[in-house]
Amino acid sequence: MDARELALNIAVNLGRLGRWAYEGRLNRLNQFLEETEEYVNWLEKAPKSFSFQKTFDIFKKNFNELKTGNKTDPAWAEMMFTWANILAHRARLA
Repeated sequence: MDARELALNIAVNLGRLGRWAYEGRLNRLNQFLEETEEYVNWLEKAPKSFSFQKTFDIFKKNFNELKTGNKTDPAWAEMMFTWANILAHRARLA
């Protein structure tokens, strides 16, 4: 997968994570957190444009903090939705 496809896969997973956090489905949430982390690691190694790299660096920092946060908190879910939107829109720059 190229950087654009990886960014879009991450965005889709983040949307799922946000929804499952609201629903309290922690077993699915943890499964997709692991998968998303794998995509993030692949994207880190993939060639990216300079403008997307800046967004990705900020996302990685936030994602690493969110992975250990309170996954049942509505603010946590909202951050997942926010990053899903950002990455979906910025993927064209990847």
